[in-house]
Amino acid sequence: MNSYSPDAEQAQAAALASNTRSLMGKLRRQLREHSNHATLTQSQINVVLHLEKSGPATVSELARAEHMRSQSMSPIVASLIKVGFVTGTPDEVDGRKTLLALTDAGLGWLQTGRSARQDWLSHRIEERLSDAERAAFASALDLLTRLVED
Repeated sequence: MNSYSPDAEQAQAAALASNTRSLMGKLRRQLREHSNHATLTQSQINVVLHLEKSGPATVSELARAEHMRSQSMSPIVASLIKVGFVTGTPDEVDGRKTLLALTDAGLGWLQTGRSARQDWLSHRIEERLSDAERAAFASALDLLTRLVED
């Protein structure tokens, strides 16, 4: 027989959810601090990530993906072109459209940031967790994975 009441189980689940959200936010902030993301705004980062994941896109497609108007997306794209992370080429099907794609510099920026975050977190795990704690951490990650899988 379960010694928890439904109310106690709900309270425990709510506390776990709150603690998890708080911890994930702190982890996300620390990972951001140990990367090169400070060089771009969140909107610029989102565009770079979208182009990496989905491939070339128009300003309109990027705006739809970010739930904003094309007029708002244009300066974001222009700034990425200016720093050399994005390039535009005429669409082969409709020459009036410009297809935007990541440059090698844009891909390199992404890889450098990911590598920095990976290195920081790997070193933290190695420095701060014992072998037994790493095993427990791996088990906890398995549980978190189950929570987010469909």
